[in-house]
Amino acid sequence: MRSSLDPSGTGLSRLLFMLVVLLSFSSWQPSGLAQQADEALPTIKLDGMDLPFVRHEAFETGRDNWTTTDDSAWSIRSDPQKPGHTFGLNRRQSNYQPKHRSPLNIALWKHDKVNDFVLTFDVRSTKDTGNHRDCCIFFGYQNPTQFYYAHLGAKPDPASGQVMIVNNAPRTPISENKNPVGWDDNWHKVKVTRNSGTGEIKVYFDDMQKPLMTAADKTFGLGQIGIGSFDDMNDFDNITLYGR
Repeated sequence: MRSSLDPSGTGLSRLLFMLVVLLSFSSWQPSGLAQQADEALPTIKLDGMDLPFVRHEAFETGRDNWTTTDDSAWSIRSDPQKPGHTFGLNRRQSNYQPKHRSPLNIALWKHDKVNDFVLTFDVRSTKDTGNHRDCCIFFGYQNPTQFYYAHLGAKPDPASGQVMIVNNAPRTPISENKNPVGWDDNWHKVKVTRNSGTGEIKVYFDDMQKPLMTAADKTFGLGQIGIGSFDDMNDFDNITLYGR
């Protein structure tokens, strides 16, 4: 008697055999494919909340999804360290002058506003400016004088390496970070999370499990997301947002 999974059988036995083979194959995935799938999951967990996938940007079709404080200070270009295109600052000083002391170089995602979110991206600092060498991540953005930003400055002090709030006044730190940021000329991974219910903000640099800095504040809720720098130069790529 043939086994019911014998491929030389007929009828139902052949069908069962093919089904087992297909199921076995579908449960296997090369590690590279699994990693790519993780970059666009339908939802992601944050403090027990399911946050849906919102948007991914790799700048392969240009910069039309972004509005900046000075379009001439930003460029789409290629980087020998990465495939494809990147989006970044071509000079430190832009033509934008904020009403209150706050970052000069801001690019905001046009289409989406979020309360709770997980944001990840790749960034490379393209000019060494010393202790305040930085990139900035903007969130809860209401208007040019009301928003949060995380300042990833090389050496922390009250004006650098902190989570900041701009609320119709010069930027003010709402964190007490003492951890330096390890800038060099290579690409790095950044993650920022926000729980609007608790007000908790977490900022990660390379280590995606342990936050570099934390803060808590509930002043602003739903707002735009952005990238940029106080007055330095960076390139950005592979920006992924989950949120609601």
